[in-house]
Amino acid sequence: MLFLAGWAWGTAQAATDEGRYIEVTGTSEVEIVPDEIHYIIEIKEYFAEEFDGKSKEEDYRTKVPLAQIEEGLREALREAGVPNDAVRIQEIGDYWRESGREFLVSKRFDLTLTDFKQIDRIVRHVDTKGIHTMRIGELKNKDMQLYHQKGKIATLMAAREKAAYLVEALGQKLGGVERIIENGNNGFSPVLTAQSNVSSSDAASFDGFRTIKNHYSMSVRFEILDQ
Repeated sequence: MLFLAGWAWGTAQAATDEGRYIEVTGTSEVEIVPDEIHYIIEIKEYFAEEFDGKSKEEDYRTKVPLAQIEEGLREALREAGVPNDAVRIQEIGDYWRESGREFLVSKRFDLTLTDFKQIDRIVRHVDTKGIHTMRIGELKNKDMQLYHQKGKIATLMAAREKAAYLVEALGQKLGGVERIIENGNNGFSPVLTAQSNVSSSDAASFDGFRTIKNHYSMSVRFEILDQ
């Protein structure tokens, strides 16, 4: 689904050495529903005493091994309908807890999903005690290049519309294009979120982060002609 909005802003200018012209800035935004979602889950060893509600940090003794946490995560993924071939191990690392204490080993998983409902199911099934972070990573769409083209065209049309009514208000006529400059980092601007210790009640929080937004901006100079 594509939502396209375009507008323009700028000021009219005139220079005798370059002829008469108007220069405006056109902008547009394309909102795209992704068809490939990368969801990152990082698990990390922890001490069981952290969750008993009474132990102090210096009393932590029972470390829950990474293999046990991973087994629970993979079971939750199966219950959420995520196939094994959609799961990729991204990296493994060690975390130093404090001087004199044990290393806490972590592992990161990159899940390739096609539907945000899969994330909702994962959040409902996963045991968050061994989850260090859960977040949306990269969002993709196979027709991204087509959306880029539509966004840039809409940007130019917005600039032309603004320039035309400004010039006509002065009793003049809009001429041809003299210069087009793309401003800033036109294009891909995914909306992302990061979550830590996600619980089932957090599933709804993803509702505002389910689209890719591409932003475009161009400065366009038009010649001004007499009527």
